[in-house]
Amino acid sequence: MPRKHVIRVSEDRAADEFRSLLQEVRAGAEVVIEHGTRPVAVLHAAEPVRRSLSACIAIAKEHEEQTGTAPVLDADFAEDVEATLKRREPWNPPSWEE
Repeated sequence: MPRKHVIRVSEDRAADEFRSLLQEVRAGAEVVIEHGTRPVAVLHAAEPVRRSLSACIAIAKEHEEQTGTAPVLDADFAEDVEATLKRREPWNPPSWEE
């Protein structure tokens, strides 16, 4: 499992840059707000970050380009993806009345 990107910031910086720190949290980072060297608060996503399969493939390609090493998938990955695709149903969003 990849390590979570952790950003450590002072209370003052957190107050000044809160909006940009929230963008980092939405992208999957964890923000530790510190007073001196003492953590006083942690910001993290309320729900796990979910990515589409195409986004995962793009991340894997970028990783390979940067490191020269391709990600290694576990032996059951292809079977898991096939099973998921077989179970999916068309998405029919509700029609909301105005």
